[in-house]
Amino acid sequence: MKTHNPNNERIKRQYFNFLANAHGFSEASIDAVAKAIHRFENYTQFRSFRAFHIEQAKAFKVNLGEQVNRRTKDRLSKATLHSTLNALKRFFTWLAGQPGFKSRISYEDSQYFNLSAKETRIAKAQRDERVPALDQIRHVIGTMPVTTEIDRRNRALIAFIILTGARDRAVASIKLRHVDVEQRLLDQDARQVATKFSKSFPSWFFPVGDDFVQIVADWVHYLLKEKLWGLDDPVFPTTKVALGPNRQFEVVGLERKHWTNATPIRKIFKMAFENAGLIYFNPHSFRKTLVQLGERLCRTPEQFKAWSQNLGHEKVLTTFSSYGTVGRDRQREILSQLGQPTHSDPELERLLKEFLSRAMKTQAGLRTQLDG
Repeated sequence: MKTHNPNNERIKRQYFNFLANAHGFSEASIDAVAKAIHRFENYTQFRSFRAFHIEQAKAFKVNLGEQVNRRTKDRLSKATLHSTLNALKRFFTWLAGQPGFKSRISYEDSQYFNLSAKETRIAKAQRDERVPALDQIRHVIGTMPVTTEIDRRNRALIAFIILTGARDRAVASIKLRHVDVEQRLLDQDARQVATKFSKSFPSWFFPVGDDFVQIVADWVHYLLKEKLWGLDDPVFPTTKVALGPNRQFEVVGLERKHWTNATPIRKIFKMAFENAGLIYFNPHSFRKTLVQLGERLCRTPEQFKAWSQNLGHEKVLTTFSSYGTVGRDRQREILSQLGQPTHSDPELERLLKEFLSRAMKTQAGLRTQLDG
C-alpha cells in the first residue's frame, strides 16, 4: 500500500518553506498544515497533485464529514472540518501558481474545498470556554506538595505562569537573568526566550496576589542562594534521572538544563489539577484568566492597553477578539448592572466611546481583508 508520493513530498517541502519564511508560520502551525494535506493524500491514495480535479475535493469533503474522532467516537467537529479544508484551499491556491501546475490547477479549483455557508457559520461560532478562576488556581497550588525540590519547582511553575501570563514554550526557555523579583518583572528577550513571533517585551507581574509572588521569590532565591546557580541557568530546570542503588532509573533532583519543549509543563499542570480534584486547565488558559481579570480591573483604555501589552499583544484588538469573550454568567451580571442608575464620568465615557469606535473600524477592516 502506498504511503507517500516522492513528487508530492518535494512540492510540500517547498510549500512548508514558503509558510515558514514568507509568512512566519511556527513549527506547530506547519505541522497542522502537513496533517491536513496528508489526510487528503491518504484519501486519494497518494495520487500526484498534478492529477488534482475538483471532484477529488468534493468527494474528500464528504468523506471528511463522515470520519469520527478516535477519542470521542463522534463525528469530526465543524471547526476541525473548517481548519482542515481551509489549509487545503490555501495549499492548492499556492500550488496553482507554481511551475508545472499552472496548466493543471486553476485558482478557482481550490474554492471547492470551501464548506457551505451554514457549516462555516457553525465552525466559526464562539462558544463559552472553560477558564480557571483565580480561586481555583490558588486551590491547586495549595494542594501541591513541597517536600522535594521537584515539588517546589512544580509549585513555582504554576504560580509563575499566572503571575506573568507567559506562554509555556517561553517559560521552558527562561533563564534566571530574565526574572527580577524585586521589580516584579519578567524580561521576555526573544534572543534567548522562545516568545511567539520572536517578539521581545517586558511583563510586569500581574496583580493576582502577593502569595503567588512569594512562591516565585522563594524559588528564585533557592536556586541562586542555596544551589548557587548562575544567571544563565534555567528558572525551571529539567528533572535529573539517574541509576539508583537497585540498578533502576529514578528521580534524583534537578539538572541544570532547560526543557526542550513545553510538554513537561503541560504534564505538571495536568497532574496538579487532577490531584486537586479539578478538571485539567492547560497553561494557555491562564492567559484567558488574566484577560478576564483585566476586563474587570481596568477602568480606562490606557489601562487595558498596558494590560494587553503585558501579555505581549501589540494591538488591544487581539486581546479582545482572541481572549476577551465574556462568559454567560458575567454577561448576565453586566446586563443586570447596566439597568441600575450610576454616576458616570463624562471624560471616561468619551474615551471609551472613542476607543470602541476605533476597535470596531479596525475589526471591520480585518474582516474585509480576510473575506477578500
